[in-house]
Parts: sequence; C-alpha cells; structure tokens
Amino acid sequence: MKYILKGGLVIDPRSGLEKILDLLIENGRIVEMSSELQEKNVETIDVTGKIVAPGFIDLHVHLREPGGEAHETILTGCQAAVAGGFTTITAMPNTKPCADNEGVVELIKARAEKAGLSRVLPLGTVSKGQQGQEIAEIGSLYRAGAVGISDDGEPVTNSEVMRRALEYCKLFDIPVISHSEDHYLTAEGLMHEGYWSTVLGLKGIPPQAEEIMVARDILLAELTGGRLHLAHLSTAGSVELLRFAKERGIKVTAEVTPHHLCLTDEEVKTYNTSTKVSPPLRSPEHLTAVRQALKEGVIECVATDHAPWASEDKEQEFAKAPNGISGLETAVPMCWDALVVSGLMKPRELIARFTTGPAKILKLDRGYLAPGAVADITVIDPDLKKKVVAKDFYSKGKNSPVDGKTYQGWPVMTIVDGKIVMEDGKVKEGR
Repeated sequence: MKYILKGGLVIDPRSGLEKILDLLIENGRIVEMSSELQEKNVETIDVTGKIVAPGFIDLHVHLREPGGEAHETILTGCQAAVAGGFTTITAMPNTKPCADNEGVVELIKARAEKAGLSRVLPLGTVSKGQQGQEIAEIGSLYRAGAVGISDDGEPVTNSEVMRRALEYCKLFDIPVISHSEDHYLTAEGLMHEGYWSTVLGLKGIPPQAEEIMVARDILLAELTGGRLHLAHLSTAGSVELLRFAKERGIKVTAEVTPHHLCLTDEEVKTYNTSTKVSPPLRSPEHLTAVRQALKEGVIECVATDHAPWASEDKEQEFAKAPNGISGLETAVPMCWDALVVSGLMKPRELIARFTTGPAKILKLDRGYLAPGAVADITVIDPDLKKKVVAKDFYSKGKNSPVDGKTYQGWPVMTIVDGKIVMEDGKVKEGR
C-alpha cells in the first residue's frame, strides 16, 4: 500500500520537528518526509489543518480476555484503541486466568494478531495467581512476550515479594508496574476522602493510601536498582515523592490517567457509578499537581487505565459497583481540551506524553516519525468539537463519566504499520 499524507502539521517530539510536510508511506514504513511531495499514480490523502503525530501508545489497558469477555474482548478493545487514536496498547494481566504463565501471554498475542488492528503488548503478573505471596515465573513470561510485570488491580503488599520482583526484572531490563494502594487504609472506601465524601455520606479514601505504597516502592527501587513504573498516579503527595526519587537518581517512571487530569471528586455528587474508579477521582489541588507534573515531564506519560464493564455490573448501587472507566475512546479529546485548548500545555508536549514517554519506558522502537520508521501514525483534528456518545463506543464498556460532554481535539485517522485502520471515527476491518 502506497499513499501520501499531504499538508498536515507534522509534530515529532523526539526530533523536535514541527512543520507542515507531506509523508510518503509504502509497505508499512515512512519512505519520505518533505514539502510538496509529487508522486504520479499515488493516492493522496489531504490532511490540511490536521496534526500528524507518531502513533499514540497506551501503557495501561484492561482487555478482560480471557475470562471477562462479557465486559470486553481483545477484538473490541483493539477497535476501541484505534478509534481513540492508539496504535499500541499494553494489556494488563488481571484476566481470568491471569497472565502468570506463558499460555495466557501467548493467547493474548495470538488473538491480537488475529484482530489485526492495534499492536498489543502483554504484561505478566508479579506474583503467582496475583496472590502477592510468590513471584511468578518472570523469565518464562518475558520469553513468551511480556514487556513488563504488574499485579494491577491488586497491590503487592508483601515487601519481600516486591523486592525480589524488582531484582529479578533487572535481568531482563523490564519494569515492574506498581498498583500503589494500602488496602488497610482503603478499607471500604468509595471515593476520595474530603469535602465531597462528607457531603455525600460516602466513606472516603485518604490520599495517603496511595502515597504510603508509592514511598515504599520507591525505596525498594533504590535498594534493588530495579525499574519501577508507578501506575495511575493521582495525588500531590505522590508527585512530591516522585520528584524526590528522580532527584536521587532512582529508576522510577510514572503515568497519569485522563480522568485524574480532567475530573475531580465533585463528579461523584450524581452518584453515577461511572465516576467510581481506583484510585478515586481527587480534589482540585491534586488535579492541579498531576497536571503540572505532566507538563514538566516529571510524570512521563498519559495512560488510560481503560477498565470496561458490562452495563449490568455498573448499574448497581454505588457501593456495590466495580471500579473502572472505559477510557480508550475519549482519552485524547479529554486531554487535548483540558490541557492544550486551555493553554496549559503545547501540542508537542502533550503528544510527547502519548508517544516518546511511553515508548521510552518500554524501550520500544516506536513513538517517532522519520524516514525508515514504521508507519504508526495518529492524525488529530485540533479544531474538531464533538460530543461523547458512550452508547456508540466500539468498546463493550459504556461506563464513561464524560458521556454527553463536548470536547475539542479528536483523532480522525489511525494508521498501524502503514494501514489506515480508523478514519473519521469509523474503524475499518483488521486483517
């Protein structure tokens, strides 16, 4: 397949490029990038007024399969990914059975390959059965294709297990992705502890429930020299601990979700269970802190923590509903509207947090645009305003707290390995 993307503003954070250029794409790669490309008998796709960026990468996606196909399948998750502008996603291992063995990792890879849409990189578990008592066969998981390990959904409360996992992963130079939560402080909490939890009469979760575990894992990363990645950072205290770690030269990186960047705990006042998430939506001072850390690059990337649920699971009383937001299809416009349109971040800064940031964490040869590079590309219309319609999601999970809200700045084309898999919001067939 050979074609030209013509007239778009090409933004490549890795090289600092920000210029209107044409891209010639052939056989899955970028062949040439220059002004006014002229090729006879080659299809030309006009992207004037659009931003042409490296393919977006999401480090935190729950695809549910195997075992949770009522909530999502690898196919529907991949459809949601490319609809949202993501060319590569990382599959969290808390499936049923969980990815604590080669078989589950290989199954995820095979079904993603069959879907033929976004690239899927599996994670393995930290511990056997996600029980937190004995580390999984990390070497086998790595050889099967796992790009990191995590017990996400459950914290690794046993410090010795976390220490050994960090040490063992040094052999393969892969990160341990931490779900930072002290279950004893979380207890039966339903939302962030503060003004709104008091007003609503819902048991609160203090920010220290996250920060205590962030501090512990940073100290263990310093002890072992292992690579620690902090998932879904959400508090001002966690940001300060992250700054401390980086100043000490500890190998720690972090992500923040669109919902923690864009929504506060006031959203819970409707008792909409789509606002129930772990960690919980925080108060404004925490939102301000994570936004600033993202702008500065202290937090390296945005990751969706896409957690789809079947409607019958979310349509319960607030206390009984599971945590999670279906976020793949709204992540880019939420962040673009809140951070770029508002003037807090420049387009290149935000694009970097979706591309070079996550690529560096997983050591991927992705997230940049250059002649010879794989043609993974996300095209954004920075002026497009559109309302979120959750019922129309490709994801099986319609659990979105921003359903009905209007945002500016939407992906309008997703290209994976040179193949256009989404155009104008419509996902095309995979392989």
